[in-house]
Amino acid sequence: MGAVLGVCSLAQMACCCGSAACSLCCAACPSCKNSTSSRLMYAIMMLLGTIVACIMLSPGLESALQKVPFCDSGEDASFFDTATDAVKVDCSGVVGYLAVYRLCFAMSLFFFFMALITIGVKSSKDPRAGIQNGFWAIKYLILIGAIIGAFFIPHGQFGQVWMYFGMIGGFLFILIQLVLIIDFAHSWAESWVDRYEETESRGWYCALLSFTFLHYALAITAVVLFYVFYTTYESCSLHKFFISFNLILCVIISIISILPKIQEAQPRSGLLQASVITLYTMYLTWSAMTNAPDKECKPNWSTVINGNESTPAPEGEEPTFDGESIASLVIWFCCVLYSSMRTASNSQASRLTMSDKVLLKDDSSASGDPESGEGHHVWDNEEEGVAYSWSFFHTMFGLATLYVMMTLTNWFTPNSDLTTLSSNMAAVWVKIVSSWICLLLYGWTLIAPTVLTNRDFS
Repeated sequence: MGAVLGVCSLAQMACCCGSAACSLCCAACPSCKNSTSSRLMYAIMMLLGTIVACIMLSPGLESALQKVPFCDSGEDASFFDTATDAVKVDCSGVVGYLAVYRLCFAMSLFFFFMALITIGVKSSKDPRAGIQNGFWAIKYLILIGAIIGAFFIPHGQFGQVWMYFGMIGGFLFILIQLVLIIDFAHSWAESWVDRYEETESRGWYCALLSFTFLHYALAITAVVLFYVFYTTYESCSLHKFFISFNLILCVIISIISILPKIQEAQPRSGLLQASVITLYTMYLTWSAMTNAPDKECKPNWSTVINGNESTPAPEGEEPTFDGESIASLVIWFCCVLYSSMRTASNSQASRLTMSDKVLLKDDSSASGDPESGEGHHVWDNEEEGVAYSWSFFHTMFGLATLYVMMTLTNWFTPNSDLTTLSSNMAAVWVKIVSSWICLLLYGWTLIAPTVLTNRDFS
């Protein structure tokens, strides 16, 4: 039964690719739009790349590869060692942060190239629509070829230079992600307030109060747990500063959100938005503290759960993915996908590009729906206008790839070794500064309407 479900899942994925060759075997597949299936396939592409990058960083992989007969290592070794009779491959080049750099270099170039060739596309009648929505096998082969080619780039200064490009692209992605989270908080609150005002239902009023209370309760609980588990020694003063300072900032922006002058300029401003930002700030604070190099200032979860006494890690022990890393990785990748795909939507693209002229149609359009009589399982719903900005979509995926690269390598310098992947002060400060920028941007969205009274912020 499981095998049948697996085959059906593969058939459904193939059906969503829009391939004519699989039209007969996909008769039972659910219908979907071109705009949906294309974004799904690009998301799968980035997901597969991220999985491969995680494998490249797996602890112990490099030592395991050294046991393979044809593997060799050494900084002076060529990719094919011609100094010996036997063919030797430098397997050290396919693991570690430099391997992730090369993988993400090829992926980001692919997405930026796609962004370049889809500039100005306004409907699927454009000849470039086939490149965006089809030729999946060719595109995957091109990407695989580009990744393989990236491993032939000479070491030289590649790692150092590409790290700077990665930091710039990753920081741009963080800024856009923060803007989206703030916009999500405002949109959520405005939607529920509008429904409450239209229906005057106590249900919506209770929902507003309940979620606001829940967010603040989770944030307060997090702060208490932070003080219990992340400030156990006197040497953890930096953690105490992070927790206390961010807590104070969250209290300040919560008070600002309900000030009479702010309420007068923005009647829908309230504690629900502030609670969302507060909870996200606490997440960033936790994520930053888990990346701190000082092991004394981080809890040993096996000790906490099982009650065993903590034992120091042996010298030279290879890093492992602990509970915090796994949870952070899952939440992080969900945020990456949400930010990447949401940004290219019609409203978000117009806001981020500061464009008043929206050329994008509604993604929910039923144009070309097979239920209307055309009979195709993947139908073209963008004949009159694209449902999302294709070029901006690929730009976001390119930036997201750079963010993936820097996050997986914890923003560390190229001369660091694998033992610093989960303990790096650069990652700590990137996440803490991100929390401060998030609070600053949200505070500005509250204050700006009262300062710039001649501008429309609706």
